[in-house]
Amino acid sequence: MENKCYISTDVSKMNVEFIHKYLSETSYWAQGRSKDLVEKSIENSLCFGAFNANDNQVGFARVATDYVVFAWLMDVFIVQDFKGKGIGQLLLQAIMDHPDVKKVNGIGLRTNDAQEFYRKFGFDMVPDPTTWMFKKNM
Repeated sequence: MENKCYISTDVSKMNVEFIHKYLSETSYWAQGRSKDLVEKSIENSLCFGAFNANDNQVGFARVATDYVVFAWLMDVFIVQDFKGKGIGQLLLQAIMDHPDVKKVNGIGLRTNDAQEFYRKFGFDMVPDPTTWMFKKNM
């Protein structure tokens, strides 16, 4: 990896301004999400931050889980200047290796454009989509 980066789950290191800006302005899935909602989502999730050698945050992901049956991976991103350097793989591997994530029966996620990336970590399409149900509130 060109830039020495590391992953942390220390919530006090998460740069809420940085995360909010990316999610609300750059991501396709969270356009317009308020800072209050980003803060609430961080407080109620197992968070993973990607940081460069200067301790600047360059990526983020969070997992919502009951720590037994199911986990949902969300808000995964690496900023443009750091893409293609293996940091996304480092981030996902840290998530997959985390003891609290390894214990759950299954991990879900949704993506419009990164299926091949997630397949490298064992994700696949829902095996029997006819058994899944979903209620959207908004």
